[in-house]
Amino acid sequence: QVQLMESGGGLVQAGGSLRLSCAASGRIFRLNAMGWYRQTPGKQRELVATITSGGSTNYADSVKSRFTVSRDDAKNTVSLQMNSLNPEDTGVYYCNANVATAPGLWYIEVWGQGTLVTVSS
Repeated sequence: QVQLMESGGGLVQAGGSLRLSCAASGRIFRLNAMGWYRQTPGKQRELVATITSGGSTNYADSVKSRFTVSRDDAKNTVSLQMNSLNPEDTGVYYCNANVATAPGLWYIEVWGQGTLVTVSS
């Protein structure tokens, strides 16, 4: 079993910064793509940023040039540096990872429980 634990959410004023971190633990053989998604009331969960095992990144248009996703495979972590935050960035941020738990097994998708980010105007 694999668990993802997010940290770093909180309340910040518009224009400020926050850094989210997510640590994967449990039966991990290999981590493939990892990333961050967010959800606001009344809306579907949306992609924020992802990073492949090779380091390629993908961002939602709304966060490009403001957010940076990174990973540390030695520690099984993925982080999201968020700068120039605005109230539209408010939401619950979920960590996501594709994990192989043993050699030869398919990757499974794992989600964290989410961390709340609130940006005040």
